[in-house]
Amino acid sequence: MKTHENAVIYGTEDILLSLCNSVTKVLNVATQSQIHYSGMVQRITKTCLKPDIGCFVLFDGGFSGLVVINFSAAAAMELYESYMLSMGMSRDDLASSHTSDEVSNVMGELMNQIVGNFTSKVGKELQTHITQNQPKMLVLNKQVMLSVDTNLDAPETRRVTFYTGRNNIFYLELAIDGTEFIKLYDFEPEADADPDELIAQMNAKLAPAQQTASSEHDDLLDSLGM
Repeated sequence: MKTHENAVIYGTEDILLSLCNSVTKVLNVATQSQIHYSGMVQRITKTCLKPDIGCFVLFDGGFSGLVVINFSAAAAMELYESYMLSMGMSRDDLASSHTSDEVSNVMGELMNQIVGNFTSKVGKELQTHITQNQPKMLVLNKQVMLSVDTNLDAPETRRVTFYTGRNNIFYLELAIDGTEFIKLYDFEPEADADPDELIAQMNAKLAPAQQTASSEHDDLLDSLGM
């Protein structure tokens, strides 16, 4: 029988690493390019939405937390264009600005698939369950910074730098309650979901999402007093 001293402990950095791997797995498949992240992580005091595109997702269940990704305009457009071109779209048909609703739709759904991949892995690796809300995407100007508050008892907050295939930068921020998972007995985690299946699901969701994106964006801005 295992004791507390030699049991496998899964903590904040392990959860963050799992999330980072979900980001690269989904985006690599979606954009047919190589996304990578820094080997260094920052401890930060709070999460913020920042220019040019900020996106956040709340999750709850076995543990609670918040994921924020802040994209520069260049990073967002590179990921959007790479994804759409890989799906056979003509460059002439692509949106020309990161402020376009179409760009927000695509980036929001990519975020949804990233967190979906992460929550699926959590269920298999940690044998617990968390649920996510629909990602909220905001196009922000240089003068606006919104702090996202979460109801966490003992929050631990981290920021990781990501690089696109063309070395454009975006940042992932994670805030979760301080927690540790200790393995009580050996078990074999289930196999990860196929990233291609995730992208296929995303394609099916994008068409109806584009029809309602504009009104949802306006409602979110109203709720934030903007």
